[in-house]
Amino acid sequence: MRILVTGGAGFIGSHIVDALHAHGHDPVVFDAFLPSAHSGAARAPDDAPDDVRDPAAVERALRGVDAVCHQAAMVGLAPDVADAPDYVSNNDLGTAVLLAAMARSGVRSLVLAGSMVVYGEGRFTCADHGDVRPRPRRAADLDAGRFDPPCPHCGAPLAPGLVGEDAPADPRNVYAATKLAQEHLAAAWARAVGGRAVSLRYHNVYGPGMPRDTPYAGVASFFRSALEAGRAPTVFEDGRQRRDFVHVRDVARANAVALAAVGDREAGALAVFNTGSGTPHTVGEMAAALAEAYGGPAPVTTGEYRLGDVRHITASSARIGAELGWRAGVGFAEGVAEFAHAPLRGGVSPRPPAG
Repeated sequence: MRILVTGGAGFIGSHIVDALHAHGHDPVVFDAFLPSAHSGAARAPDDAPDDVRDPAAVERALRGVDAVCHQAAMVGLAPDVADAPDYVSNNDLGTAVLLAAMARSGVRSLVLAGSMVVYGEGRFTCADHGDVRPRPRRAADLDAGRFDPPCPHCGAPLAPGLVGEDAPADPRNVYAATKLAQEHLAAAWARAVGGRAVSLRYHNVYGPGMPRDTPYAGVASFFRSALEAGRAPTVFEDGRQRRDFVHVRDVARANAVALAAVGDREAGALAVFNTGSGTPHTVGEMAAALAEAYGGPAPVTTGEYRLGDVRHITASSARIGAELGWRAGVGFAEGVAEFAHAPLRGGVSPRPPAG
């Protein structure tokens, strides 16, 4: 298949392009080269920015294409709410322009880069009230070091668990809201044109080629950037917040698998799949493992926080295994050992990175 990969020169997108080549496909790279992800990164002489918000550029790129793998987006928790227009423009307007061009061009297969951020705080269980949805964490509680959300009914401690794809969406920051909007737009497009769409809800993706020194990257990038600069990784809160760190090559392979299967999905519908390793680790564990593998200073836990962050978010990836036959193959220890010495790509940092 000839596959248009928006964001195909980025961290995840470039690995997807490699995976598609390995699976015998013909990927077409389309990328805006946003400075937040590409500053200082090497480019081929003929690389030119392609903005997914430009209808003419998108329509040209869609010629002869069988499917689209949509990765182009601003990612990460915005340093400031003033970034909201850029997130909405790049993520939601860009997706709308792409889908409108696909409708005109007759391309009916889409795999979308979704995100676990749409779940908000994920799944929690109270001993007395069962599964509950915690309220957004309050600054006063975080200032006092009370990082775990209590039961909204009785205030008791909650046990975090794995969230499934059928859980209610509960986006709690601007980026999360735009990722959910992308899925809604894809679902509306599929219904309107009889298209087939899959959203892979990525967990915390890490691996070679992550952008360095940028607030728009994941926490693993913050830690690795600090170590490369000779600094101790700084861990926010108490370091016990749970995440599912999944290697970028596994995510790239998930896209290749989804693209091969998307034509067999139900027409007129969007299917969503959690895409994670299946083995949760804390942020503190990632920082410590990376520092040890790199041979750098031990992490420092600061107690600081970002108000838009969630405490625990780990999801079950059983559905993608059952329906698409995909499972993560890179173990945590193996992936971290490689990532500790893998090259990073250039980025920008308006303020010092923190974990």
